[in-house]
Amino acid sequence: MRNRSIITEAKQIQLATELIELGARLQVLEMNTDLSRERLVKLYKEIRGVSPPKGMLPYSEDWFMSWQPNMHSSLFINIYNYITTNAGVDGIDALIKSYKLYIEHINVNELEKVLSLTRAWTLVRFVDSGVLCIARCVSCHGKFVVHTLEIHSNHVCGLCNVPSRAGKTKKAAIAAALH
Repeated sequence: MRNRSIITEAKQIQLATELIELGARLQVLEMNTDLSRERLVKLYKEIRGVSPPKGMLPYSEDWFMSWQPNMHSSLFINIYNYITTNAGVDGIDALIKSYKLYIEHINVNELEKVLSLTRAWTLVRFVDSGVLCIARCVSCHGKFVVHTLEIHSNHVCGLCNVPSRAGKTKKAAIAAALH
């Protein structure tokens, strides 16, 4: 057993706790803390009251391209880029701060949360690795998430060119009927 600082371990537990409270999956915790899997599982159970979900993390970059996920992903990545560029914050701290701001925006505007912390973490990894990138819309000049290999010199975003079925979910129909 290696000799660890109690303060360092406490910071790792605090980070893991914050990530768990924001909805991080076990794999995200393992990648961003130095705590053992056993400690993370125990901490997860203590905070959430249940075992962490099993299975693989969502991987497909195509998920970020459909209309609603793309709008939320684009909102998040713009917040993230602003934080990393202007606030002197990076890494997991930037992800946490950006995700909290995303959640705050969703709550203030009474929107449905589409992007989980795990998906936000995956999005940042996809952008950092060059699988996805940001393109400027030629119409509104906003910045949106796109596939890196797509031609995006004439990119028109999903807000300027809304698909005919956008927002036509069962949940939206029920909400409309209640108002």
